[in-house]
Amino acid sequence: MKFEELSMLRPDLAFIAHWIGNGTHVLDLGCGDGVMMQYLQTDKQCTGYGIEIDDDKIPQCVERGVSVIQRDLEAGLAIFEDNAFDTVLCLSALQMMKDVEGVLRDIARVGRDAIVSFPNFAYWPHRIALLRGRMPVSKSLPYDWYDTPNLRCATIKDFEKLAEEVGLQVVECKALDDGKPVEFLPNFRGSLAVFRLRKKI
Repeated sequence: MKFEELSMLRPDLAFIAHWIGNGTHVLDLGCGDGVMMQYLQTDKQCTGYGIEIDDDKIPQCVERGVSVIQRDLEAGLAIFEDNAFDTVLCLSALQMMKDVEGVLRDIARVGRDAIVSFPNFAYWPHRIALLRGRMPVSKSLPYDWYDTPNLRCATIKDFEKLAEEVGLQVVECKALDDGKPVEFLPNFRGSLAVFRLRKKI
């Protein structure tokens, strides 16, 4: 898969991909259909694994040539040694975890660097929905309150604080809207928060 194809399929992943170096050993938590790992393997010569729990997504990963492990992230990452990966990805999956802090501590243990993304609950349309007395529904939060897999709602500032507490240093933070960085008022105008993190020494 080439960069142009990834950009068309998932502009948010295309933005994140530039943070990942060639030949990096990667663990992709909640890898979905494996499109990110496929791109990293074919275009950036990366190695690694995806972890996914959804039965329907596993065959798609295999078709893409991605080594995937079917596992619930809530069970932890004890199958991997400390510092086993150069980079751990957790893209639009953290908000579905019951134990967000525990997952982040595992990420900090098995990886030297991490990239985490999640829907930014402080995005302005979400605020307007709440002012109208309704739970927000948007491209980054596409579910109704009664059928959402998202268990946690966080803002950019919320996540910064938790990352520091679990031993991850924020190297860079970007808010994206339609896959493009938002520079002015990012916590208000960005629908997706993306963090580049490094383990504290």
